[in-house]
Amino acid sequence: MNVFQELQARGFCFQATDPAEIEKMLSTEKIRFYVGFDPTGSSLHVGHLLPVMAMRIMQQAGHVPLVLVGGATARIGDPSGKQTARPMMTIEEIDHNVECLKAQLARFIKVENGEAHFVNNADWLCKIGYIDMLREVGTIFSVNRMLTQESVKMRLETGLSFLEFNYSILQAYDFMTLNREWDCRLQMGGQDQWGNMVAGTELVRRKNGKTVHCMTIPLLLNSDGQKFGKTAGGRNVWLDTDRTSPFDYYQFWRNCDDAQTKKLLLYFTRLPIDEIDRLTGEGSNINRAKEILACEATALAHGEKTAREVFAAAGTRFGFADPEGKIPCSSTVAAPVQAQAELPVTEIDAAEFGENGVSVPRLLVLAGICKSNSDGRRLIQGGAVSIDDEKITDPNHAVTADRLPVTLRAGKKNFRRLSVKA
Repeated sequence: MNVFQELQARGFCFQATDPAEIEKMLSTEKIRFYVGFDPTGSSLHVGHLLPVMAMRIMQQAGHVPLVLVGGATARIGDPSGKQTARPMMTIEEIDHNVECLKAQLARFIKVENGEAHFVNNADWLCKIGYIDMLREVGTIFSVNRMLTQESVKMRLETGLSFLEFNYSILQAYDFMTLNREWDCRLQMGGQDQWGNMVAGTELVRRKNGKTVHCMTIPLLLNSDGQKFGKTAGGRNVWLDTDRTSPFDYYQFWRNCDDAQTKKLLLYFTRLPIDEIDRLTGEGSNINRAKEILACEATALAHGEKTAREVFAAAGTRFGFADPEGKIPCSSTVAAPVQAQAELPVTEIDAAEFGENGVSVPRLLVLAGICKSNSDGRRLIQGGAVSIDDEKITDPNHAVTADRLPVTLRAGKKNFRRLSVKA
């Protein structure tokens, strides 16, 4: 399938100005397209990632992203989806946020050798005089039409400032400028941006004499109807590790709703669509599918090494969904062998086992988790010990040499991979 068909198959296409023409353009030409992010904070969160993933697919198909970080529009505030106006930020805060977002977005796309370009609309919008702006584009925008945009209509009941009312004009001006300076042919963004994006295509047609297109991505909601990207406690899941640790980031994806797993795999991984169908189809191991989703999403945000480490830590603490690797998967990050390799390893001398094996309290001592057998027995009696995710309740339980390697866990943080010393 071509890139437009893949975007459709993965669920990224909600609205488009001319789907047939967009498909033809993306299939026959290498184009520049843009996606915008306003630096209203110093970090992106999971809710921002859907257009980022669409941008990755486009780039991998050979198209060139223009990643717009809105140093100017952040001074105005996008009213879309907001009940009240955003707090005003200082210029210094905005400039700091611009640099932070550029660093985070660069994890998801290739920026070397002109494969992508970062642009900041402060470079042009902050240089235009007010009267010049009105004379250049003011006659093109219909107030009646702007009042019908969802982002405006929703706020008319609670109050919309003239400052925010101008946001649509500024976003359209961005598209006109990027088309003029970079030959940008397509804008992609969330479905709540449709009115602003269509206004941009009209402005480009009227001022530049060019036909350009836009395509929106559907709003992603949790099963309870809330915006995707928040924990059960209502907190945002951030890409900034100081706000959301890689372990908690992994666990957010691992704990997603079963019913949403296929959709999230299609959106947030590059696994083949037929493989995703197999991993989430009838009779599949949905927990393994969620494990793979969590690994792939964490690898994108924090790197493969970190993803393997948190996969190993989470699997050891809560159990691996497919510890023997029986379910075929193309994900290298979520491979069970690699995860086990990240665990602390203790080699047990074969002579320790004898005929009847080694008691679990003794294994806890040999692994360095407990200082004495009696400490080990107390842990077992407290229900804190498991071997390969099987809880041990009998302090006299013994393990024979032929059962190793195994994963021994005591409590939430102490775990070891046990093997027989050669």
